[in-house]
Amino acid sequence: MPAQPVAETESAAVAAPPRTVAIHTHGCKLNQADSRTLAREFSEAGYVVVAADAPAEVVVLNTCTVTATADAKARQYLRAAARRNPGALVVATGCYAQRAGAELAGLPVVSLTLGNTEKPALVAAVTARLSGAEVDAAAAPEQPGIGLAGASALAQPAIPLAPLPILEPASAPLPGAAGGPGLPFRSRAMVKIQEGCDQVCAYCIVPKVRGRERSLPPESILGEIRRCVAEGYREVALTGTQLGTYGFDLDGVGLRQLLRRILGETGVERLRVSSLQAHEITPELLELWDDRRLCPHFHIPLQSGSDAILRAMRRRYDTRQFAATVGLVRQRRPDAGITTDLIAGFPGESASDFAAGYAFAQAMQFSDLHLFPYSPRPGTSAAYYGRQVAEADKRERMARLLELAAESRRQFRQGQLGRTASALWERAAAGGVWHGLTGNYLRVCAVADRPLANAITDVRLDSLDGDRVWATVV
Repeated sequence: MPAQPVAETESAAVAAPPRTVAIHTHGCKLNQADSRTLAREFSEAGYVVVAADAPAEVVVLNTCTVTATADAKARQYLRAAARRNPGALVVATGCYAQRAGAELAGLPVVSLTLGNTEKPALVAAVTARLSGAEVDAAAAPEQPGIGLAGASALAQPAIPLAPLPILEPASAPLPGAAGGPGLPFRSRAMVKIQEGCDQVCAYCIVPKVRGRERSLPPESILGEIRRCVAEGYREVALTGTQLGTYGFDLDGVGLRQLLRRILGETGVERLRVSSLQAHEITPELLELWDDRRLCPHFHIPLQSGSDAILRAMRRRYDTRQFAATVGLVRQRRPDAGITTDLIAGFPGESASDFAAGYAFAQAMQFSDLHLFPYSPRPGTSAAYYGRQVAEADKRERMARLLELAAESRRQFRQGQLGRTASALWERAAAGGVWHGLTGNYLRVCAVADRPLANAITDVRLDSLDGDRVWATVV
């Protein structure tokens, strides 16, 4: 048989356009860091990573399961993604997939389900499914400090897929934008330094879906940050489940030592610590914030301003210690934005407990509050507590807390007007209006006659328009 047709077939196979993948993320910054890793792995495997809402041949949802609402949003998104992308391979991963993988796998629109422990095998599993092959999860490369749970999700029977169209990337990177080869534009990189939680609070499912605490080696973290800087990122946010206990399982290193090394051994221009517990913030740790590269934003979860409820939640601080920590932060960095989490309607929360908690949260003058009605999570002790709060009472308390959050945001932003801050510019809107983020986590807008994508500039904070702060580039 003549060799020419074979050569033509091989040439056509080599020239086949790459597959496209869209990755959508629900939940915390740790999930965002995982999604960024997945995007890089897909890109390195030859896929084209497109915007999360762009048409794609592979759609990955990195799920959250912290509340029943988060579960419902995941199911809703998966169904919508399948409708928007007929014939696409729809993949569910993340915390919901870890907690209840069989439940998600039972959705007709879901082609593949992998939990957190199987994320390192996700790209190989997708590639195998698209080619009709099998993949062994045990042979997939492990992430540092992250193990694989096994191949149960990968062993599902293959589902024949219709031929999928080849799509172009949704958009090209903006001038000066970060992201790395084949990755969509992002202004900030989320870098995971730790995963898992040993605290086992009464309401929280995270220890079951993220496992025991384990820290990534400092050299691995430093290398990842150097790579982010080389890719053009101006800001890095350190993420994890329990950042304050980083290094407990390593020799001679803790969070303070890690931050010092990052500031001293990498070229990162802005460094953000995503969350710390009140009892983990010390004067010695706060000394590092004298370096202006450390963003003056502290997310300190409160969960309840009632000491009785904090004890029932099994939190490791009381309101007195929490208030002292907030005072320490403001003494060191008066410009700091301090945000928090609050749960409304935890089992046993009486009207007087809620009133005490509301008053405490009001006195703390947070720059923003993240609010959640209590949601029983199967497998947590609080799901079996007596004195569950009625749904109507939860709704009423949430409404009051939402009003408090709006007023707290307004007061903080009002107090910032007239000051000069540093802003990292993220995107442009109509009319030459740019949107950015200050170090203390204020969303700002400014009109500029030049491109500002991924630039850091000083701004003067001028006026409020709802939650938006209008600024002038200095």
